[in-house]
Amino acid sequence: MGKKIFGTNYPVSICFIVVNEFCERFSYYGMKALLTLYFLTYLKWDKDLSTAVYHAFSGLCYFTPILGAFIADSWLGKYKTIIYLSIVYVIGHVVKSVGAIPTVGSTELHIALSMSGLILIALGTGGIKPCVAAFGGDQFDEEHTTERQKFFSIFYMSINAGSFLSTIITPILRGEHIVVVLHVTLYPVRSTVLITHTTPAGDVKCFGGDCYALAFGVPAALMVVALVVFIAGSSLYKRTPPQGNVLWEVCNCIGFALKNRWNKSKHDPPKKHWLDWAEEKYSMRLIQEIKMVLRVLVLYIPLPMFWALFDQQGSRWTLQATRMNLAFGNSFAIKPDQMQMLNALLILVFVPIFDLIIYPLVRLCGLKITPLRKMAMGMVFAALAFGAATLVEVNVVKTVVNPAPAGKCLLQVVNLAKDDVSLKAPGTDLFLQSIKYLEDPPGYETVPLSNGELNLEVTVVNGGNFSATQKVEEKKAYSVIIYPDATGITYTLVEDHITKNEEGNPLLRFLNTQPEALNVTVGDNNFYMSSGYNVTHNKTVQRGEYTDVSCISNSGKTSKLNLGLLDFGACYTVILTEEAGKIVPHKIEDVKANNVHIAYQIPQYILITAGEVMFSITGLEFSYSQAPANMKSVLQAGWLLTVAFGNVIVLIVAEGAGLEQWIEFLLFACLLLGVCIIFSVMAHFYTYVDPEEMEKLYLENSVREEDDSDFKKKNNEIELNKTGKSTKM
Repeated sequence: MGKKIFGTNYPVSICFIVVNEFCERFSYYGMKALLTLYFLTYLKWDKDLSTAVYHAFSGLCYFTPILGAFIADSWLGKYKTIIYLSIVYVIGHVVKSVGAIPTVGSTELHIALSMSGLILIALGTGGIKPCVAAFGGDQFDEEHTTERQKFFSIFYMSINAGSFLSTIITPILRGEHIVVVLHVTLYPVRSTVLITHTTPAGDVKCFGGDCYALAFGVPAALMVVALVVFIAGSSLYKRTPPQGNVLWEVCNCIGFALKNRWNKSKHDPPKKHWLDWAEEKYSMRLIQEIKMVLRVLVLYIPLPMFWALFDQQGSRWTLQATRMNLAFGNSFAIKPDQMQMLNALLILVFVPIFDLIIYPLVRLCGLKITPLRKMAMGMVFAALAFGAATLVEVNVVKTVVNPAPAGKCLLQVVNLAKDDVSLKAPGTDLFLQSIKYLEDPPGYETVPLSNGELNLEVTVVNGGNFSATQKVEEKKAYSVIIYPDATGITYTLVEDHITKNEEGNPLLRFLNTQPEALNVTVGDNNFYMSSGYNVTHNKTVQRGEYTDVSCISNSGKTSKLNLGLLDFGACYTVILTEEAGKIVPHKIEDVKANNVHIAYQIPQYILITAGEVMFSITGLEFSYSQAPANMKSVLQAGWLLTVAFGNVIVLIVAEGAGLEQWIEFLLFACLLLGVCIIFSVMAHFYTYVDPEEMEKLYLENSVREEDDSDFKKKNNEIELNKTGKSTKM
């Protein structure tokens, strides 16, 4: 008998298992929370490819549990499977972290390391998924069923606690106030390498960028801790030897039945059910249990669509968050990939609320709540969540500048001449009204091109004009900078960056109108501008108030600039002019700041989490209640496969549909509502069974069959004796 926690029937060994699960879930969800933005900002993939690979990885994590269950049940047992696959898991994390170090090889090597690491992680996390909870349940004696049930509640809480904390912490780790110095020995030279440095804006910078290597490294360390903690409890575990894989036996039985059914002769009598064709090799008990399981698995067919919506929290919803205002007041802002923590937090809140308040109140109203009805309502809530996401997306895209169509470009005009001016372009009269000095352009206008050329004529309101033709590229955006020169006025065409930053931060550039070069420092970014209406490249800065920015001229003259608020998602051009002997900034907003607050995502998280409580938790309970005891692992495998196929659906839509984001959200909502109707019809015709009653009935029938068999056997013996006697006579 194993050691017990003092004064209880709980084995001491479960402490190691719960801590192991907390660390492993922290490791998995912490790493996964970063993936979409990692693909987007570090590997420089587009949004659709990033989404597709994210869901390919998520799907693989739910295909591999079948492999883990097979290894544990047929070969190594749960204990060794957890240890060996955890080692694979750790290696995957290490490879993934190394792939996030910019100085390690080329982009192709980074991609190869990242994908290899993710495959190993999928094998590890998926392989141990069906083993850890079951191994924890094995630690209890058969008579301690109440304690075992409470253990599973604690186990589930540890999963959500790990998920909640990791989705808060790991996004911070790629941007926090930390300095790490590593001593690296490269034979024969020993050198010290500064891995990260602190920035005034407060983010960690690894080799000049976000610290993904550190952010992935911490989950790797947590997985090492999980493995060490699990091994530390080895002497306390109750281990059961492999007893054969039920899923494999079920597959063999189904395959044998189908083979016999296909090869049947015309003279063979018909069977009531196609599975009955396996009765010559397999027991009737196994065949009846498979029939019960298949009735439930048929109901699983529509379920992947729910998971197709649910798992987009880490992909499409995170990308939506990058185009929203992430600030709460002047001093606090969250990161776009931190919003995922709401799901884990709300799960911890909603589970007791639904069990103790909502479900009892519904029953008091006289409404019958069945598990399948709960699951259907869960689908409805998930569809409503995507309806809410659609409304948010429609408003979010209002600040996005879309590229010009083929044969056209986008144009805005900045007047730095002292007089009002107007501009004429062929095929449009958009800029004929007078444009004042330093007037903030109202926005980009679409201008047609002639053989890739743009012919512009600038007219000064009080007299004089200037015209020129320039080569431009279609589908791009430009600013026409009009400024004075020795002969009157002229203009230059500057290509603009209209794509919002992938992490939601503002982009900034400067235009120098002074006759000498200027050097401006904003945060940890340095902007050098030569003289004569030169424009710097756009650089990413942290969102915040910049009221004391240093500006140093070539002659050594220092000025302090007040840039004001540089807000999320905006692209700014700051024009530096001289007034009263001082350098003064004039800020132009090329791309508008994100004006939809991140709090507008909260309703969709509330709805999707309420849907999860009604769908996921209820679905597992329903599956277990409708399956024989030794078939629960088969249904667990089927349930995990619905999650895997749900991610495959997203992968196909993301890469193949090419829809606007709000239309894609609406499509998913409508698809799920349609699937919900189909599921409701299927549920209406489903008849609930009690496996325990079925087990008793089967045992009674078995006893009756044995009695009949014994009676027939005795009759045969009597008949044989009679026959023998008459022969002798």
